[in-house]
Amino acid sequence: MATFENLLYAPDAASGILTITLNRPSKLNALNAATIAEIRQAMQAALDDPQVRGIIITGSGEKAFVAGADISELAALNDISGRRAAEQGQEAFCLIEESTKPVIAAVNGFALGGGCELAMACHLRVASDNARFGQPEVNLGLIPGYGGTQRLTQLIGKAKALELLLTADIIKADEALRLGLVNHVVPQAELLDFCRQLLARILTKAPQAVGMVIDCVNAYYDKERHGFQTEANLFGRAFGTEDFREGTAAFLEKRPAAFKGN
Repeated sequence: MATFENLLYAPDAASGILTITLNRPSKLNALNAATIAEIRQAMQAALDDPQVRGIIITGSGEKAFVAGADISELAALNDISGRRAAEQGQEAFCLIEESTKPVIAAVNGFALGGGCELAMACHLRVASDNARFGQPEVNLGLIPGYGGTQRLTQLIGKAKALELLLTADIIKADEALRLGLVNHVVPQAELLDFCRQLLARILTKAPQAVGMVIDCVNAYYDKERHGFQTEANLFGRAFGTEDFREGTAAFLEKRPAAFKGN
């Protein structure tokens, strides 16, 4: 099993759910370069492991999912090293976004700056009722660098995204739900169980079809791809899968589907 210094990697063989916990509680799980590298390594390990079928990403403790980037580390960067840091963060977070295995962010507190960006890279977001979201980078003379300007706009629209990015306002979980930034808000004590139940529902579905849906939705936002053509291509490909044969047979035979790997 993979071991890490800044996160906990906890697969559950029975459910197929991997929980990745950002584990720098003394820093409110703030992201530094080493942690970002470990997120990428953990995601790659999960994608390579056929026993892992779905992923939950959360933070340790009750105060923070990820309270932002490690400011002491950022202070030492220049224009060249800063660009490379952004590229490394974007590469790690794109690995999450492009995963064909569903990824849910269990946001258990502050999700600010890089923490908000990490949550937005996940396919679904569930927030505890004490969660807070924001992109406060302009307070530091910076801008989001890990995809925040792009994903926030995709999720809540240009006008509101610009307002949050330009004012650096921090919003509560109920406002994040109203804006469409999160899918659900639950009491903190129920957060992980709710995420596991939600992910377990997804994992009863055809895994190849789930991955294709994620790919199609991502294609809508990719300027180098044609979303409708991607959908048509993958729709056709689905007819050649074992999942399709099992799903249609189960429907016609009036029984639950037993998809391979479920």
